[in-house]
Amino acid sequence: MRIESSERWLYRFLVFLAASAAYLYGFPSATISYAVVDLLHVAVGVLAFLLLVAFFVPLLRGASNLARLGWLLLAAGTLLGIALLKIGTPLRLWNWLYAHIVLCILGVLLLAASWLNSKGWLGPSNVIRALRFSSLAILALAISAVLWWTREVGWRDARPNRIINPPMAPASMDREGDGASGKFFPSSAQTVHDVNIPSQYFMKSDACQRCHADIYAQWNSSMHHFSSFNNQWYRKSIEYMQDVAGVKPSKWCAGCHDPALLYSGLFDTPIRKIVNRPEARAGLGCLMCHSIVEVKSTMGQGDFFLEYPKLHELAASENPVIRTLHDFVVHLNPEPHRRTFLKPFMRLQAAEFCASCHKVHLDVPVNHYRWIRGFNEYDNWQASGVSGQGARSFYYPKSPSNCADCHMPLVRSNDDGNVKGYVHSHRFPGANTAVPAANEDQTQLDVTRKFLQANQLSVDIFALSPAKKERGAPARNELGKQELSTTFAVGEESEAALPKGEAGEGRAVTAPIDRTDAAVRRGDDVRVDVVVRTRGVGHFFPGGTVDAFDVWLELKATDDRGETVFWSGQVEDNGKGPVDPGAHFYRSLQIDGHGRVINKRNAWATRSVVYVHLIPPGAADTVHYHLHVPENCGAKITLHAKLNYRKFSWYNTQFSFAGVEVPETKLTSSTEQRTTPDYDDRQFVFTGDTSNVSGNIKAIPDLPITVLAEDTKTVRVLPRNAPAPQPKTVSVREEWTRWNDYGIGLFLQGDLKGAAAAFEEITVADPQNPDGWTNIGRVLLQEGDTAGARRVLEKSLAINAKLARTNFFYAKALREDGDYDGAIAHFRTVVEQFPRDRVVHNELGRVLFLEKRYADAVAEFEKTLTIDPEDLQAHYNLMLCYAGLGEESKAEEHKARYLRFKADEAAQAITGPYRELHPEDNNERQAIHEHDNVALTAAPQKKPPSAKAPAAKAAKVKAAGKVAVSENANPGGN
Repeated sequence: MRIESSERWLYRFLVFLAASAAYLYGFPSATISYAVVDLLHVAVGVLAFLLLVAFFVPLLRGASNLARLGWLLLAAGTLLGIALLKIGTPLRLWNWLYAHIVLCILGVLLLAASWLNSKGWLGPSNVIRALRFSSLAILALAISAVLWWTREVGWRDARPNRIINPPMAPASMDREGDGASGKFFPSSAQTVHDVNIPSQYFMKSDACQRCHADIYAQWNSSMHHFSSFNNQWYRKSIEYMQDVAGVKPSKWCAGCHDPALLYSGLFDTPIRKIVNRPEARAGLGCLMCHSIVEVKSTMGQGDFFLEYPKLHELAASENPVIRTLHDFVVHLNPEPHRRTFLKPFMRLQAAEFCASCHKVHLDVPVNHYRWIRGFNEYDNWQASGVSGQGARSFYYPKSPSNCADCHMPLVRSNDDGNVKGYVHSHRFPGANTAVPAANEDQTQLDVTRKFLQANQLSVDIFALSPAKKERGAPARNELGKQELSTTFAVGEESEAALPKGEAGEGRAVTAPIDRTDAAVRRGDDVRVDVVVRTRGVGHFFPGGTVDAFDVWLELKATDDRGETVFWSGQVEDNGKGPVDPGAHFYRSLQIDGHGRVINKRNAWATRSVVYVHLIPPGAADTVHYHLHVPENCGAKITLHAKLNYRKFSWYNTQFSFAGVEVPETKLTSSTEQRTTPDYDDRQFVFTGDTSNVSGNIKAIPDLPITVLAEDTKTVRVLPRNAPAPQPKTVSVREEWTRWNDYGIGLFLQGDLKGAAAAFEEITVADPQNPDGWTNIGRVLLQEGDTAGARRVLEKSLAINAKLARTNFFYAKALREDGDYDGAIAHFRTVVEQFPRDRVVHNELGRVLFLEKRYADAVAEFEKTLTIDPEDLQAHYNLMLCYAGLGEESKAEEHKARYLRFKADEAAQAITGPYRELHPEDNNERQAIHEHDNVALTAAPQKKPPSAKAPAAKAAKVKAAGKVAVSENANPGGN
């Protein structure tokens, strides 16, 4: 009787366990009801296990063979379940979890079949019983499949778990996020149910430490942790912004920098009043990124929804019993926890997820001016070969990569959640060497330096040629092209910025220097060409806030007697001061409405751009130096080129730590204000009190300069009366990329003749390399020689008929020659391989438009908008297409977006007076330009006094204040 009763209870338990298991597996959620069912499943499972142990032998004795096998499988499954109570079910142990599930399913299936057979419901014959058992097994398999699909595919493909762009970008910033009246506006960030989130929620990263100790330690030193007012550079920029532009515009920054303040409502208070509160120094904690439940688009600007999970209060509870119970449930079944804090888009659309903060724009509510693109790491990555989505890239990588591949590399860890002993590093190695230096965090600084120097870029002192007095003009920009309003560079996401027309110098060169036994002659002037190539960089170099760094190429030439004969890019004060203003910089040089340089992280005051020098991913820059060989030079000259990086710029660091307004500038007889959101005419000195600055160093720090890449070459020096060295080139198949990089750099600056000559060297070294022919075709297209372009591109297609970049340029040549059907065919060949290349869709749509196939053209341009809702070319052409279709309302919608995003051409007028006053920057603005020797014997440039200066010097505020005006004369903070 006891055996029969126990068997009945076992069957009842099995029914509950099967039902609860189906619910727990198929519908995991971080809710109290789910946690209760989870605990009940454990409790009933333990009871079933105890009953099974107590009556196992009698059960087997009186059971059929089918039931015996079922009880054996169930015993194994429950035994494994008991073990899982101890070891838990983290990702690395999922094989054991699934073993538990499979054994129990098989056991229950066999027991169910045995019970049905005992009732005679399986049929009278073996064949019928076998068929009905198979049907039962198929039913169990179908239920399992549905549960798996619901758990995996249904969850992954749920609308909030995918990042999908809207069909149309907002017509103004007032329609972004919660709108102009929103509590977090002008950030686009929103919270679920439009509620504030307690600040303490974002300050509980230490609760994560209990299970993720390694990840917590990594994050603790990371720039995410120091994104807020525990970072002096950011702190000063917001204090300055609020002083000049007000508190509300600064919420534009807070959406991604200051969650504990913004989402709790504290950011409505001026930051100077609350800067010492813990909330102001919390940074981006774990629960900022991991509480994003939906990313609304790839337009950035904090365009996401945050949700406050109430069960977090259990995890962060100070009650040890509640906290222990929470940890036990998570340890037992981490899937609800994972789903709460690790959404599918964080893994499957990592770049789009990162774009929500690493892509920004400014508009009237922030800058009192108009829409301008700020920094943007996403678009140029997406359009490049690095992403695997860009057809026109100069190089295709072996495999595509995204943000996390570089900035969250796998590192060894035993943390819960590790996969095969690895987790993604939450140090987020990048390019910020300043904050760890100020924090005296040597480990983070070393990680960052190692990352920066890991073959991300290369420098190649490549070519020599006789210097010319007349410097060739670059190709002009194509008239009629629409250009985006941006302070950042525009790369392969647009064709608008490419030069057009026959231009360049086509000079005879000696290259590569190391293969040609290069020589120069005393008394002569030569041009030295140095190539900088992006290799491991997946976005423009440099990235981020490119108005705030010192990034420059330094070239120094010394003879064999140790005499310096040339130096460009020298740093004052033994490497601690400003950079030579005539150096070749990589940055965006912006000015405000009065022509003052944007060097205080005051991007909201930008009204025009003097120049933008950035290198696209998988591309190169060719830098030219004008070297005079002295008459008394030694027998050899050693050229040493270094690509230097200092975050932040010298001026910005001085200002951030000790910048104060010169007293007399507060008094003026002029009726015009000294500062508005449009400009700042005040003078600053660096004598402020540094005792309360953020960071461990309570003084202006001397920031490290990191050499990202370098190269050294030696050339012979001939006597003055020797014959002039003759140009010589050497092309070898193994080094074709050196010529390619040289040509790419020349091509991108508009030296089309020089680029064509470089690409021709590739065809000499290896006629079967299609890229040489393809790149010559690019050049000829830009020159307008479509017939010549077709000839060389056909040579490339004969080698590789499917090469996407060749098909793209061949299609453009066909379009220019009026062969629209041929162009469409080749564009479609490209689209088949690269369906997310927006420029290909735009070009294909343009050809369809020219054929007056407006509806088909609309379909192509709308595909572009699914990739980037702010694509200028797409909106312009959709305006034309809908006008052609007679749909005026839609044409007006796209016209409004086109006018919002297009550049303000008139703004360039502001740069005129500035360039007249700053010849070095005017030189750098020219597409093709040379850098001359710094005056090696000149006195050091005067600088405003700093907080480090002796008291006697610091007291001379008036005199120093006048010198401080030179911060506008030397824009890189120089």
